[in-house]
Amino acid sequence: MIRKTPLRGGRSCRVTFSLAADGLERAFLVGDFNEWDKQKTPLVRRKDGQLSASLVLPTGKSYRFRYFLGGDRWRNDEAPDALAANPFGTQDGVLAL
Repeated sequence: MIRKTPLRGGRSCRVTFSLAADGLERAFLVGDFNEWDKQKTPLVRRKDGQLSASLVLPTGKSYRFRYFLGGDRWRNDEAPDALAANPFGTQDGVLAL
């Protein structure tokens, strides 16, 4: 799930990405905004059991992203703004700001 909160001035937006834990111990948010670094943006467990991370991103752009679960396991968000094919034969979620 993605929650967008526009910030004052409209040039940026706080975006909170949430993922159902479903027995996961760890997961990472990976995408254009962090150069697809698999370790840079860990999801943190909230009190409700969800895993989440928040970023402030410039508006007027779109960003591809996925959740990295470790090993060769990836997951897309349940409700991205769009999906786009990637060179690995799967799809990336797309966030439009």
